[in-house]
Amino acid sequence: METIGKTTRYRWEDMPREEVTDLLGRRLITGERIMLAQVYLDKGCVVPRHRHENEQVTYILKGALKFWVGEEQTVVVVSAGEVLHIPSNVPHKALALEDTLDVDIFAPPRQDWLDKTDDYLRNPDPDEED
Repeated sequence: METIGKTTRYRWEDMPREEVTDLLGRRLITGERIMLAQVYLDKGCVVPRHRHENEQVTYILKGALKFWVGEEQTVVVVSAGEVLHIPSNVPHKALALEDTLDVDIFAPPRQDWLDKTDDYLRNPDPDEED
């Protein structure tokens, strides 16, 4: 990380990688009103159904994720080079169809990720949605 006036330059390899589960890791860069995350999902990794106030944009760099989106759980597969926008408070779930690297952008930043209180990822409960 390098501060240049009011700006900051980051290198992903310098950012700490958090191993959230055996199949999911991430690196975070956070600004005042936005968060950028590199997310590493091994094939078979499930991100349980959840929703959050944060608007989300997911850009798949490598691999593919199968999403179930909305109350109707519409299925969409997002592959390398594709982007999925998830509006605020829309329920969603994901499955890594292969080893996947994505970049997630959240506005505002995910406080639960920063505080490590994202229990839906760390200790999933199949009966809970949020």
